[in-house]
Amino acid sequence: MSVTSVSTAPSVGRLFLDRVAATPHREAFRYPAGNGWASLSWAQTADRVRAMTGGLLALGLQAEDRVAIACSTRVEWVLADLAVMCAGGAVTTVYPSTGADDVAFIVSDSGSRYVIAEDETQVAKLRAGRGLLGSVAKVIVVDGLPEPSDGDWVMSLADLESLGDAYAAEHASAFDDAVSAVGPDDLATLIYTSGTTGRPKGVELTHANWTYEGAAVDAVGILSVDDVHYLWLPLSHSFGKVLLAAQTQIGFATAIDGRIDQIVDNLGVIKPTFMAGVPRIFEKVYGRVVSTAQQEGGPKLKIFDWAFRVGAKVAKDRAAGRQPGPVLKVQHTVADRLVFTKIKERMGGRIRFFCSGSAALAPEIAEWFDAAGLIILEGYGLTETSAGTTLNLPGHVSFGTVGPPLPGTEIKIADDGEILIRGGGVMRGYHGLPEQTAEVLLGDGWFATGDVGELDAQGRVRITDRKKDLLKTSGGKYIAPQAIEAEFKAICPIASQMVVTARNFAAALITLDVEGLASWGKAAGLSGDYAALSQDDATRAYVQTCVDQLNARLNKWESIKQFRILDRDLSIEEGELTPSLKVKRKVVETRYAAAIESMYGR
Repeated sequence: MSVTSVSTAPSVGRLFLDRVAATPHREAFRYPAGNGWASLSWAQTADRVRAMTGGLLALGLQAEDRVAIACSTRVEWVLADLAVMCAGGAVTTVYPSTGADDVAFIVSDSGSRYVIAEDETQVAKLRAGRGLLGSVAKVIVVDGLPEPSDGDWVMSLADLESLGDAYAAEHASAFDDAVSAVGPDDLATLIYTSGTTGRPKGVELTHANWTYEGAAVDAVGILSVDDVHYLWLPLSHSFGKVLLAAQTQIGFATAIDGRIDQIVDNLGVIKPTFMAGVPRIFEKVYGRVVSTAQQEGGPKLKIFDWAFRVGAKVAKDRAAGRQPGPVLKVQHTVADRLVFTKIKERMGGRIRFFCSGSAALAPEIAEWFDAAGLIILEGYGLTETSAGTTLNLPGHVSFGTVGPPLPGTEIKIADDGEILIRGGGVMRGYHGLPEQTAEVLLGDGWFATGDVGELDAQGRVRITDRKKDLLKTSGGKYIAPQAIEAEFKAICPIASQMVVTARNFAAALITLDVEGLASWGKAAGLSGDYAALSQDDATRAYVQTCVDQLNARLNKWESIKQFRILDRDLSIEEGELTPSLKVKRKVVETRYAAAIESMYGR
C-alpha cells in the first residue's frame, strides 16, 4: 500500500540550507533561558551551525566520522546534530540516562572520534571508561568548563564555536564544500536500539532516510510553516529525530525542552498547535483527569460523565461525516464550556492534534481524547525504518489502527502475519553486524519488522504485538500482552504499568502511578508513602475491580487470574524502562521472578 514517490534533497545539510534560504527570519527554535524563553531564527540557527561545523572540521573530522552526542533534549543537541551532518560526519546518539558501561560500549562499538557531552555527569562516564575509548580524540562539553585534569582531551562548546569562526576566516568555502560533498547514501545517524534484551544494535540511518521522512510528512499535508511544535521527546530516539526532519522540510517553529516534569507548565506557555508523545504521557493525562473527577464525585462527576457521553456522540457523527443534530449541538456547547475547554486549556488551548507512537495506545484513551476535542493521530515505525512509517490522518482516524503507510512506503503482511516494510525510511543496516542485518533485510528492499499485524480494507495497519513478546499458555493458547496491558491502563486511572505473564494461565505484575496513587489514597482516607499505599487492602480491592472489568473484555484464556502490585513503580533509572518509556520485559521478569513464581504457586 502507498507507493507514491516524494522528492527529496540530497542531504540533510542541503535541506537545512534550503530552509534557511526560504525563511531566514522566521522563528526556528524556542528554548528555556533563565526564567523565560529565547528563540533563534533560521538564519541565526545557521550561524551557530556554521561555527560548530567549522570547529569540527578544524579538529579533523572526516566523512562519516562518528560524533557521539550524550545530552538531554535541548537546542544545543539540535545545533550539534546539524553541524555534524553538515560537516559530513555521522551522529551516534547516547541517552543521557545511559550508564557508564553502556556508554563505553556504544562509543567504542560505533568508533566515535568525538563526543559532545552535556555536562560533567556525562564527561565523568567517559572518563570512567576512557581505557575503552581509544577512538575518542576530543570531548566537547556543553555546560561548564573542562576539568584541568583532563588536559586537552576536553574542550567547551563555546571554544569549539570560536575555533570554527577562526577556521572559517581562513577557509571561506569550507562549510559549503563540506555540505556539497555529502550524498544521500552517506551515514547520517547511528542509533543504538534500546536493548530490551542483550547488547543494543547500532542502526545505520542515511541522509536519504531523514530527507525522505521530512518529505513524506510534508506530503500528507497536515503541517504548515505556521504551526508551533512542542518537542520534549529524547532526541537520541528516532521518534524525536523524525520530528526534526519534518521541521527542517516544512519550516514550522519548535519549542524544545526535554524536562518531562515541565510538560504541562510549558504547554500553557508555548501554546503549541501540535505535540508528539509516547502513550504513557497520554495515559497520565487521562488518568489524572478521570481520577480527579471520580474523587470529586457528586454533581461534578455526573456533569463530567455526561459531557463525555455527549462528546463521544459528536465524535461519532464527525467520523461518519455527519453534522450533529440541533439538540446535540446545544448539549455539546454546554459540555465544551463546562468540561472540555478546561482540559484543552491545560494543553495550551491551541492544539490541533497530538501524535502518538513508540508503543500501543489503548483505543479507549484515544476515543476519550477525541470526545474532548483533542484528536490523537497514532502512528507506527521502528528505529530501523527511521520512525515514520504509518500515520492516521485528521478526518480519517481509525482507532485501534496506526493508519496507512506514508507516501513512498509500502507494507505487506507475510504468511506468518509479520509486517514487512519497503520504502525510503528503511535503514542501511546494523553497524558491524552483517548476519543480523541479513536476517531482517530480506532482499528487494523489504524489511522484516518483527511485529505481527494486519491491513484493513483501507490499507490501514493494525498491530497485534511483537512476535517475540507473544505468550503461549500451557494449554497452547497465544496471548498478545501489549493489547491487554494497554486496555488495563485505559480502565484503571491510577495504573502505571502492567506486565502480563503466561504459564498455565495469564497473570500480571502491576505498578501504580505515583501521583495518581497519592491522590486516590488521600480521597480514600488512606495515608503513607507509595510502598505502603500500594500494598494496602483497599488499594488491592480497587485494582481488583479494574482487573475484573478488564477480564470481562477478554477471552477466557487471556483473563488475568492472579496479579501482584509491586511496591514501587518501574523506572528508567533502575533499568526497567527504556528512555522512550517501554517496559524491558526480560529485566522486569528477572528482577521480580519471586513475585511471578508466587502467582503460580511455586
